[in-house]
Amino acid sequence: MTDLKKQIAAGRIAPVYFFHGPESWLKEELAARIRTSLFPSENEAALNTLVLYGPDVTLGEIISTASEYPMFTEKKLVIVRQFDKLKKSGSKEQVQQHEDSLTRYLANPASFAVLVLDAEELDKKDLEKAPYKLLKSCRHDFPAVKHVDQFATEQAREAGWEFDPEALKAFAAYIEPSSRQISQELEKLTLYAADKRTDRRITLADVCECVGISKKYNVFELEKALAEKNLRLCSGISMMIMEQEGQKEGLMNIVRYLTTFFIRIWKLQTPGLQQKTPQETAALLGMYGRQEYFVKNYTGYARRFSTGETERAILALRDADAALKGIIPAGDEKFILLRLMQGLLG
Repeated sequence: MTDLKKQIAAGRIAPVYFFHGPESWLKEELAARIRTSLFPSENEAALNTLVLYGPDVTLGEIISTASEYPMFTEKKLVIVRQFDKLKKSGSKEQVQQHEDSLTRYLANPASFAVLVLDAEELDKKDLEKAPYKLLKSCRHDFPAVKHVDQFATEQAREAGWEFDPEALKAFAAYIEPSSRQISQELEKLTLYAADKRTDRRITLADVCECVGISKKYNVFELEKALAEKNLRLCSGISMMIMEQEGQKEGLMNIVRYLTTFFIRIWKLQTPGLQQKTPQETAALLGMYGRQEYFVKNYTGYARRFSTGETERAILALRDADAALKGIIPAGDEKFILLRLMQGLLG
């Protein structure tokens, strides 16, 4: 995506883009950059940007719209949302005609139009079928964000900011892995931090204030209690987190954080891993940027739990996640939490 941003910033705009994947915020951001690059003013952009929706149009109608000359400027932008939900074309002959019109258009796209086709995540088999297979050369994938810390670090650096290690750890622990939520929370953070200092650095205090994390009852304190195998303290901190954040949401945050915690420990218990450098170990654990700072913490944690204890903990977290999602029967959130703590430390 970085290369695509550079191309757009340099004014190298392709005639057709096929954006594919679940991260709608990223796709919207790229479409907005294309729009800004094409039109010198918001007035011209508003007059010459047309947004269509897949359920309302056929493939043939999309090609027809893109082929019509703009009325007010040299260029026009046609964006098709929900391209994966196109209106049915009718007979097989009509479907084939529309696919043929797309093939001809791609071979000789209109010089005055930029066509952006935006689809949600499609099955691999569907991507190999028309019309999507015809768009392979102009496809850009936007897969779901897997690592909050990596994505947040990259977004912050692009905006000229950097997280302190503790701040990044806190942010990653409490923010859902969604490009939209990460970007929105990061915008709030940078606005808040800009009023406090000029070094463009995001601190733990900034994250606590903006994201609403308690400085006393949070997943960091829970991590320490867990490393000490203090069942009573772990349960108490968890209860307070749930009280502050909401019973279900708080417990989901705890389960997500502790799953990452124990999977990292499980990886560190792999024979031979001790010979790797801290940088190599951090990459293996999915710790990015200044998160390398915490590698030594996890190395110590891995010595406090046996392999059997780690595996039991991962199974207990899997069961708690399934209970929260209603996959397996369970009591209320407090009961799920207490059963989880017994599974982790009992």
